[in-house]
Amino acid sequence: MPRLHPSRRDFVESALALTAMALADLPALAADTGAAAKPVGPNEKLRVATIGVNGQGSEHVGEWLKNPDVDLVAVCDVDPAAYERLCEKRFKDAVRRPEYVADLRRLFDRKDIDAVSIATPNHWHALMAIWAMQSGKDVYVEKPCSHNVEEGRVMTQWARKLGRMCQMGVQSRSMTGMRETLDFVKGGRLGAVKAARAICFRRRDSIGLVDTPAPIPAGLDFNLWAGPAPAVVPVRKRLHYDWHWNKLTGNGDLGNQNPHELDKARWGLGKQELPKRVVSLGGRLGYVDNGDVANSQVTIFQWDDCLLISDVRGLPIKTPVTFGLEGPNPFSGACNVWYGTQGFAVAPNYNSGAAFDYDGHELGKWSGGGYQQHFRNFVTAIRSRDHRDLHLDIEDGHLSSALAHLGNVSWALGDVVSLGTRPTLAATDRHVADTWDSFEAHLRESDVDFAATKLRLGRELTIDPQTERSTDPEANRLFTRDYRKGFELPRV
Repeated sequence: MPRLHPSRRDFVESALALTAMALADLPALAADTGAAAKPVGPNEKLRVATIGVNGQGSEHVGEWLKNPDVDLVAVCDVDPAAYERLCEKRFKDAVRRPEYVADLRRLFDRKDIDAVSIATPNHWHALMAIWAMQSGKDVYVEKPCSHNVEEGRVMTQWARKLGRMCQMGVQSRSMTGMRETLDFVKGGRLGAVKAARAICFRRRDSIGLVDTPAPIPAGLDFNLWAGPAPAVVPVRKRLHYDWHWNKLTGNGDLGNQNPHELDKARWGLGKQELPKRVVSLGGRLGYVDNGDVANSQVTIFQWDDCLLISDVRGLPIKTPVTFGLEGPNPFSGACNVWYGTQGFAVAPNYNSGAAFDYDGHELGKWSGGGYQQHFRNFVTAIRSRDHRDLHLDIEDGHLSSALAHLGNVSWALGDVVSLGTRPTLAATDRHVADTWDSFEAHLRESDVDFAATKLRLGRELTIDPQTERSTDPEANRLFTRDYRKGFELPRV
């Protein structure tokens, strides 16, 4: 994902603007051997392979190359052109390039690889991670770690059963400034933290509207690209990247960018279980294209004692919204806000934050850190063989990813409504009401044609956090998926 490093001036203006707002807001591939993983010696290099290098995987490769304790021995991608682009970017003048492997199954057969990092389309994350763990490898997997609710829990079960390290790639979890910010949020100085916002305002262009299948890049193995999904070439302009906006392979921006923010929001709230109630409202609004997931979407998550509000907007922000984060220009990016009974904290990017009381006094400010810290943390846990050393162990990754999936299930089961229709869940909460006011104003300002692009109010779901199931049978069917033969999810 893009790195967000605002200037000092931007940060101060954002914090001051938020202070004003807050004052106004007072009151089956491998057999299960069960064998323990062989520890990597203190003087041995960790031998790593990266799977999927057409996008974020290139960043993985860059981080592995920076780590003196790691030897990147192989790169795997179903598209040979992706490897060639990677070599041009990362290994143009290198004496030795990592070996190219097209079929991930051949990669897992190898004994000279200790760990893999996964940056493929979302629909592959869980199965690929499980296959890797079954073959004796530790796993770093991009967010969301799963494509549906059930997958994340199954991944956690396999990691515990096999003693593997499995870390989700939300890099801010390890950045110094973010960890210090969250230590403060959880330390009591804000009072009881009762609400959090996970905000993603990122302009996403339409992927266009065509009636023909996407062209398949020369040499790409489409059977392996499809994997657990139906082996039907999607109808759209391009195969790569736009998989984010198709429900068979992606999860929209709620499951693309916002797992970063959902994870930090849940972290600050201190919740280690799924919420009891969920509802989502939004749609693929403002353009007609081949995508079938929402681009503008607000989701409310409710536990017994707190709320999490997810606010995703893919259309341009023209007028500053009422989150207090806009500064001199409309805010564009991703951020978090945590509201306590005595103050609030804001993190406007991945590696910094600030806290204030409701009289506007600064309580603290923190910054620093980069992607490499998260990759180093993974290596540290591999050496210790203790998943508690991971900053974002797979169980936490599952809980944060599942929030996105719950929102998308609610939305998928909803009905078309007119602008101004709102859910009843937490409707009297000030933060929730402010979000709906801002969201509706944004859609009006964007001149959305609701006759052509429908607004959908999702079904309110009731969840049992212990079983991670809903009281709604239709929802439970969407907590998993139909897996193609040969690519079934291996359940423990």
